[in-house]
Amino acid sequence: MSARAGAAAEAQLERAWWLRVPAVLLAPTAVFAALRDDSDEAAGARQEPITALVGLAGIAGVLTTPVARRLLDDTSIGTALVPVWAFIGGAVYGIALYWLLGLFLYAAVRGLGSLGDHRRARHLLAYAAVPLALSLLALWPVRVAVYGSDLFRSGGTGRGTGDAVFSALNAAFFAWSLVLLAIGVRAVHGWTWPRSLAATALAAALPALVVLASLL
Repeated sequence: MSARAGAAAEAQLERAWWLRVPAVLLAPTAVFAALRDDSDEAAGARQEPITALVGLAGIAGVLTTPVARRLLDDTSIGTALVPVWAFIGGAVYGIALYWLLGLFLYAAVRGLGSLGDHRRARHLLAYAAVPLALSLLALWPVRVAVYGSDLFRSGGTGRGTGDAVFSALNAAFFAWSLVLLAIGVRAVHGWTWPRSLAATALAAALPALVVLASLL
């Protein structure tokens, strides 16, 4: 194969993995089944969409933390710094969870008999996080337009009924990601639903406890 043909094939493979980002919301089984190809070429082709997903999901996650909800209580931090904080904090948050939760998922599926590696577990997790990335684009612009900087102050106007509605919608996106994770485990490994749900529950148990503890 010539260098030009090889570059064209690589570009086509990368486009295919970008197209699978929205497709995972409509046809998740087919998208996750494609993750069975864990060759270096396939893994490299999906690296850019995975990086984008991890970053967007990380920003969405960091904006829901208690730190974000009282960020502007510190008078030394101006409103203009909130997007910068969200971008940097979200990148760090997303990368940390990508590796840590990927490790939990890898340990869970290995414990139940998988022969897959840590890389494939991380990639599965990233594509399952598409709803979390979508929540950043679908929910936060509306909420910022309605409540503005009060979202980042304790006791602001965004902390009433509207906040409860937003929290419920955010939880729905999180639940959607968990459902996709279970579908992904089943599709990648060809397991039964009970086995797939058990792996998903094991992988999510510790992070769920950490999240609950942070909300108390």
